[in-house]
Amino acid sequence: MTIELNHTIVPAHDNEASAQFYVQLFGFDYDGPLGHFAPVRINNQALTLDFDNRRDFDRQHYAFKVSEAEFDEIFIRLKQLELVYGSGPRTSEDGEINHWNGGRGVYFRDPNGHLLELLTKDYTAEQFRNT
Repeated sequence: MTIELNHTIVPAHDNEASAQFYVQLFGFDYDGPLGHFAPVRINNQALTLDFDNRRDFDRQHYAFKVSEAEFDEIFIRLKQLELVYGSGPRTSEDGEINHWNGGRGVYFRDPNGHLLELLTKDYTAEQFRNT
C-alpha cells in the first residue's frame, strides 16, 4: 500500500482570505468551501491545505519545495505583494534569500503569522553537521 498525506488542517483567522492568499501567491487550486473548511489543493498532488477558522492558535511552519523556475515566479509575486522576507527561520525579515546546498530558499509569513518557506534543494545531514 502506498501512503500519502491527503490533507492537513491549517488554522486561520479568515479561512476564505487565507485560501485566496495561497492561490494568489502559489497558484494553488481552490474550488470554494467544503463544509467549514476552505481547502486549497497543491498542484499535481492529492494534498490539500484545509483552512479552518480559529480564534486562537499557535503559528506553524510550512515548507514548499519548488523548482528554480517556480521559485522565481513565486518570489516575484511575494515582492509584488510587498511581503517581508528573509534568509532563515530566525532571520525571516532580513530581505535576503539563502543558497543552502546550492539551491535557494526564502522565509516569510502568511496573513495568519504562519512561517512559510520556499526551498529548491532538500536539506542534507551534511548541512547540519557544523551547526
